[in-house]
Amino acid sequence: MNLRHLEHLLALADTGSFSRAAERQHLTQSALSRSIQALEDDLGARLIDRTGKRNELTPLGQAVAARARRMVLEAAELRRSAELLRLGELGSIKVGLGSGPGVMLMRPFLIHMARHHPAVRVSVSPGATELQLIQLRERTLDALVIDERRLTPAPDLVIETLGEMRGGFLCRAGHPLAGRAGPLSFQAIAAYPLASTPLSDEVARGLVGRFGPQADPLHAVTLRCDDVASLIDVALASDAVVLCIVAATRASVNAHRMVELDIGAPVAVAARFAMVTLAGRTEAPSLQLFRQFARERLADGPPA
Repeated sequence: MNLRHLEHLLALADTGSFSRAAERQHLTQSALSRSIQALEDDLGARLIDRTGKRNELTPLGQAVAARARRMVLEAAELRRSAELLRLGELGSIKVGLGSGPGVMLMRPFLIHMARHHPAVRVSVSPGATELQLIQLRERTLDALVIDERRLTPAPDLVIETLGEMRGGFLCRAGHPLAGRAGPLSFQAIAAYPLASTPLSDEVARGLVGRFGPQADPLHAVTLRCDDVASLIDVALASDAVVLCIVAATRASVNAHRMVELDIGAPVAVAARFAMVTLAGRTEAPSLQLFRQFARERLADGPPA
């Protein structure tokens, strides 16, 4: 028995097909069949039920695959640890960012690393949470930073809360609502297109609790997009009002291009950001640099 035999068994278990498993492992189908046969001979029992076009694991095959998966991952971690030592002090880092964290972190972190740690290889990728979780589990990403409320906890995920940032309603400086005196009603805001990223159920309940059923994002939001930067651009170019992290608009507010609308008491809408890593995975030293940078950036500072 060797590790390659176990990897071949897992490929077959995942695909249910000798041809697809062989393609995934860059083998001929006959070579994959010989590898599975060698593993069965070594264990003295059948691992695959070959019935029709579908190949299914026997009960023993399922038990072997479960243990094999852990062994293959442990072997990958050993190789990763050796690579980190070989590469030197900091290694490399591949991070996925949700929409809000992307606005707050991507450009500043790349600049920070270029200035202070130019030898570290850095890859920062924005994207949808669901896709990035797959990439994290496939080990093509080292960590994610996303809105914690949009994440379902799982045993294989380590979730570290980094900070919370308040949300608000903002519009371009020349917007008809920008010059209104006194707190605005939600009805006044809803007279214009409302732009937002997808919101968690908790945030939606906070909006409904404050403004009533008319503020349910399912019906109130007319422009929905995962990219906060794009929503801000839309608000700057139109009469749309954007509901987003206030800090994400800081540059535009400081440049007097955007204003935060007065709605009276602050609305109970905030993004709680978390860093997500895989349980049991060896961390590159550079990941601690990113963790500290993100923790400092993803916390509300003085109002813009």
